[in-house]
Amino acid sequence: MSSNARKSSASKIKLDTYDDLFGNDTAENSSLEQIISVPLADLHTFKDHPFRVVDDEKMEETTESIKKYGVLVPGIARPRAEGGYEIIAGHRRKRGSERAGKSEMPVIVRNYTDDEATIIMVDSNIQREDILPSEKAKAYFMKYEAMKHQGSKSGGLTLDEIGEKAGESGKTVQRYIWLSRLSDELLELVDNKKIGFMQGVDISFLTEEQQQWVLVILQEKMFTISTTQSGKLKEHGKKGELTLPMVRLILTEQKPKERKVVIKAEKISQYFPADYDSEDIESVIYQLLEEWKNRA
Repeated sequence: MSSNARKSSASKIKLDTYDDLFGNDTAENSSLEQIISVPLADLHTFKDHPFRVVDDEKMEETTESIKKYGVLVPGIARPRAEGGYEIIAGHRRKRGSERAGKSEMPVIVRNYTDDEATIIMVDSNIQREDILPSEKAKAYFMKYEAMKHQGSKSGGLTLDEIGEKAGESGKTVQRYIWLSRLSDELLELVDNKKIGFMQGVDISFLTEEQQQWVLVILQEKMFTISTTQSGKLKEHGKKGELTLPMVRLILTEQKPKERKVVIKAEKISQYFPADYDSEDIESVIYQLLEEWKNRA
């Protein structure tokens, strides 16, 4: 047998079952899933995959590990009707394999439904530390929609269930789902910390046109948005009275300057008796300032 023939056959060899790895060896499941070595060219990105796969320092570490030891934890994939496999979990491992010069990667293959695949895809990524707000927003929205479909069969769902894998509250999950309604351009500003998270949530309640007005004015002026301003935008938007001139007025209104004064104890202690505590000193200072203001 030629080496090419042996390689082709090896890619289809059943190495182990998913149930053998995790202890669930029902006959039904064992017949549906297996670990096989799949050519990288046959592994396709999950539809609307919300998570970045970037060649950063962590990818370099992944690549070096794969060069030395191979892919230690198989990816998860499902067959595609048009051929090949759709990656559910393992996009970074595939990229690391490409960079390491590998031609194949081990994956667990199972015929998951769209909703099952979406939930597994989100849960396998959502606990990473380097996730951007836009990635988490889109991922939570995708999981929410998938669980909604399943909820019609299982009796409903809660936002707390969705955030459980990431250790986040239902309220936080809800905010991220709202954030997913932002335009891609505004989401990018949230990712880059040009717009705060809570301000982004407020703006997400605006229509697409109103969001575009906000984006245009932000790009013109290049300034930040306060929670007071975003709250006004949300309030007027919900009332249906927000216009482009009003957006401009709200975003360009003069913000009060924050003033912070620190008085060092060693500089003022000489003016007060030794038995005066901080509350006594503060009371005297306020009294003197009030007298000074009234004389002015």
